[in-house]
Amino acid sequence: MEAAVHHDRSHLRFNIDLDGTTALLTYKEVGETIYFVHTEVPAPMEGKGIGGRLAKAGLEYAREHGLKVVARCPFIASYLQRHPEYQDLLRAD
Repeated sequence: MEAAVHHDRSHLRFNIDLDGTTALLTYKEVGETIYFVHTEVPAPMEGKGIGGRLAKAGLEYAREHGLKVVARCPFIASYLQRHPEYQDLLRAD
């Protein structure tokens, strides 16, 4: 069974827990902008699409809440380049 992405609003992160290990995407919300700050996928979880699932969850959250995206995290910036369906979420500046 695939582990679910959990949105932990109290800690401003999306996370996936799998076999006692946690991968996460942290963010900040300021006004109508969400800043994706850091993605961390521990070595035992690498190569399983975990980072992509976190990115998608965060970007879908931004879309659902009408937020513009600033990618401070290199992983999210790279994900956005590979997924043009999210380009409309990027903040113009």
